[in-house]
Order: sequence, then structure tokens, then C-alpha cells
Amino acid sequence: MSINEQKMFQVDFDLPQSNNVCSTSVAWAQVPNEPSAAERDALIARIKALLIEKKALLVAHYYVHPDLQDLAEATGGIVSDSLEMARFGRDHPAQTLVVAGVRFMGESAKILSPEKTVLVPDLRAECSLDLGCPIDEFSAFCDAHPDRTVVVYANTSAEVKARADWMVTSSIALKIVAHLKEQGKKIIWAPDRHLGTYIQKQTSADMLLWQGSCIVHNEFKAIELENLKAKHPDAKVLVHPESPDSVVQLADVVGSTSAILNGPAQFPDTHTFIVATDNGMLHQLRQKYPTHSFIEAPTAGESATCKSCAHCPWMAMNDLRGVVEVLEKLGTGYNEITIDPAIAERAKLPITRMLDFAAAEKAKAQQTEQSKEQSDFQPNIGPA
Repeated sequence: MSINEQKMFQVDFDLPQSNNVCSTSVAWAQVPNEPSAAERDALIARIKALLIEKKALLVAHYYVHPDLQDLAEATGGIVSDSLEMARFGRDHPAQTLVVAGVRFMGESAKILSPEKTVLVPDLRAECSLDLGCPIDEFSAFCDAHPDRTVVVYANTSAEVKARADWMVTSSIALKIVAHLKEQGKKIIWAPDRHLGTYIQKQTSADMLLWQGSCIVHNEFKAIELENLKAKHPDAKVLVHPESPDSVVQLADVVGSTSAILNGPAQFPDTHTFIVATDNGMLHQLRQKYPTHSFIEAPTAGESATCKSCAHCPWMAMNDLRGVVEVLEKLGTGYNEITIDPAIAERAKLPITRMLDFAAAEKAKAQQTEQSKEQSDFQPNIGPA
């Protein structure tokens, strides 16, 4: 794609140091222009044919373009969070995975499927949480606190995962940190300080926080959200915990992308929702709840400008043209995810630890439910 077909964005992100001092660094994102309607239809048809021809699978994150989300579902793939994308790809027979998301998501898929070819539409698609937690600085931070268990969020590089004891997603982080607290563990948490603060408040765990942030969620503003709520007094607020604490405090539902997607079902009498996460999520929400109204939470005041405007510029780098290109160049190494095998093997350990914990929790929940069902069928036996 030529440079005149792309928009260049400067992206400022938090770059903490090992001494917990936080500075600002700069990266760039090149976002492709929308194709014409005719080109769009031709690209979609070409991708469908290539996926069959190459025996490949397309998986897409909730935050990428709606066309990619719809295409993934239409061709037997999935739209989900980064871990479920990787897990779905691992369990699927396809030997080539195309991951529509950002680089660390492709790495997660490769870690769980080292024998498969993992491609991304654009290798330059980054994540501010990943960029803001470089391995050398983070390792020094961990080395300075050897008595602490290292827990990292999914939004990190393979190298950072390899340095960790546990990896977590936002949907299970609370349970795992509470479990570690019960064991008397002190924790290093990385990289998102807002999610770390939320978990720390909920669990009262002893947590030392790396000071990274998501460029999208960090921009949500409590004052502007309060003003928006005043305009929509009947609306419920759905918030991802990567948002600042002042925004989280205004939420009716706080949780992962999956929790946000299921949030409206908790309020059968409510049809208007304000959503504080990447606006790519609105596509799935509107599909699941077609009679509801979903409003983006504000990222800037009326007189201010926003940086992300509630959409990750790196997620926006994923497009139909990129998927065509990686599939057509399959076998050349173009935009292929590669990880040092030793790092990948070590990075798999904290992921497996989390998956085993989640499986155990699920088994306990099922056992509890079965016991409850059995007790419901027992006759009431009173005292003799």
C-alpha cells in the first residue's frame, strides 16, 4: 500500500522506568483509508477464496474494523479477546492463523501454537501497554523486588510474559490476585496501572504497580462522563477497568470486553448504554442488542482534542488489504510472527498456569451447581 493511501498518526504513550519514574514516548501508526464499496466487496471475496485455498483461519479482536469482525465469523473464525483468539486458533485444525489485532496478540497465538504459521495484517501494529513495558526495564524492576510474585496482563510482549510467574486477562485477574493474596504473596503487577489499581482496591492485595496505561482507556474523562450521564439519565455505564479510577467509579458494570458484551443483559429494562472502551466494541454490542442504543464515553471535553478518540490507531491499521497481502505472500515470511523458541516455551508457563487455574475454577463452579441441583431433588426431611 502506498504512503498516500494511509494516514499518519503520532501516538504518545507512557514509558515507565525501572525506578517507577514515568516519562512519555512517541510512536507512529499508519492507518489505511477506507476502500470504495466495489473494492471492499472484491477484497472480501478474495479473502474468502484465499482462506479456503491456503487452508487458513482468520481470528479478529473486538476492536478491529467491523468488516474484519464480520469476515472472521463468516469464515469459521472468531471475534473475541486476545487469549480466546489464541486458544481458538490452537484448537482449530488450520495450520495458518491470521490474527487481526496487534503484535502481542499474534505472539500469544504463536506461543500457544508454535507449530503453526501465525500472520498479522501489519507487523507495525503495536500496543501502548506492550511498548510501555520494555523487557530490560521491567526485568530490572522485578530484580529489585525478588520477594514478589510477578503477574502480567495479556497486553505484553513474549519476553515480558517469559519473565512472569502468572499471566492474566481482565476477566480472571481478580480471582487470581485474590488467590495469590490468600497464599500470602506480594505482587508485582504490570503493565496497566489503572487495571492494577482496580484489582488492588477490590482484593486489598499487596501490589507494586508498573505505571503503564492504554492510550484509549486512559483518555476517558470522569467529568465529561458525568455530563453525558446527565444528558442520558436512564443510561447505564459499561466501563473497562483499564480506565482511570474516577471513570470506573461511575460504572454500572466494570469488566473485560466479554463482561461489557454481556453487560446489557443485566438490565432488561434499560435500552441506552454509555460504553467506556474502544469503540470497535460497539459493533458486537449493536449486533447482539439491535434495539439498544450505545453511546461512546467521552475522551475529551468540548473545547479539547482527543488523541485516540476512543479507537486504538494500531488496531485501525488492520484492514482487508492487509489480510489479502499476508495470505497471498504466505510462505515468504511476510508479516509472520516469529519468537525465539526458548522464550516462547518460558512464556507459555504463566499462560498455562492461568488456563489451569481457570479450568479448576470452572470445574468447582460446575460441581457446586451439580450439588445444588441434586439437593433441590432431595425430599424435605424434618426432625423425628
